[in-house]
Amino acid sequence: MSIRLVKPIPSAGEIKAWQPMTEDLIAVKKKNDEEIAKIFTGESDRFLVIIGPCSADNEEAVLDYLHRLARVQEELRDKIMIIPRIYTNKPRTTGDGYKGMFHQPDPEKAPDMLEGLLAIRKMHIRSIRETGFTAADEMLYPANWQYMDDILSYVAIGARSVENQQHRLTSSGMDVPVGMKNPTGGDFTIMMNSITAGQHPHTFLYNGWEAESTGNPLAHAILRGSVNKHGQNIPNYHYEDLIRVIDLYQKFQLKNPACIVDANHSNSGKQWHQQPRIVKEVLHSRSLSPEIRQLVKGVMIESYIEDGAQEIGGGCYGKSITDSCLGWEKTEILLKEMAERL
Repeated sequence: MSIRLVKPIPSAGEIKAWQPMTEDLIAVKKKNDEEIAKIFTGESDRFLVIIGPCSADNEEAVLDYLHRLARVQEELRDKIMIIPRIYTNKPRTTGDGYKGMFHQPDPEKAPDMLEGLLAIRKMHIRSIRETGFTAADEMLYPANWQYMDDILSYVAIGARSVENQQHRLTSSGMDVPVGMKNPTGGDFTIMMNSITAGQHPHTFLYNGWEAESTGNPLAHAILRGSVNKHGQNIPNYHYEDLIRVIDLYQKFQLKNPACIVDANHSNSGKQWHQQPRIVKEVLHSRSLSPEIRQLVKGVMIESYIEDGAQEIGGGCYGKSITDSCLGWEKTEILLKEMAERL
């Protein structure tokens, strides 16, 4: 019953000095952030696609995937804006298992968080330099934000973290969109309370400091499905669910009503091959209702080079070692079909 302090982690300032964002990369992020913000405020009608591996476990495979995405992005840029998932922090249902590159830069070796932090900054910076993409990541630890605030363009708060006070308050101080997932139990009110907390200013304890935030007007909802008391998946991407979110936004009187639909997790029952069908239903719902079209700003898709998933050490290049993903061939087809429907 003890915590053993393994080694200190350098400050955010020290890490950023070791792996700085150069002026040209800062300009790329600024431009991307502005374009993304316009989608959430309604100034742009481009559709967001937050897409990529369940976990970014291998730098070379991730960059290979991102270069493929970049070619499609150029072709579809008038209708779609892609934010790649470079997820390096993975919450686990029981706390066990691979927690992402931040914990284990090599999934087959022991955890090393300092090396992991350096590895994820290196991968993100390389992505910006080579593809022009600034990415999304999940906020497993609120304290991580200080190490990544100069790099990320989107942050997701997971279903297990969305009720946590520190996640909510840290989100209120971010200057990029933060998506609040509905909790695993499915209660939309909890999600809306989290968005409210994210949009309001706060005074709170942050990394040893009394801190103040101004509120984040781009905090918004992510629908990812839920699980009932019998362990059954309950999807929440249907027309009626989206209307319910519209009603809740009106009730809560929040800024910039917006929703991203997660096509995997409990919406698909983790049946990765169902993601294209779910995305197409969401697009159909948008076509039927101007209110839903205004609300639903994009979708989230788990995708990698190869279909499915493998165990750690499985040896298949570009195949997920966590949740199963849609492979590249199907992904490219889906993205182009989406653009035709928009």
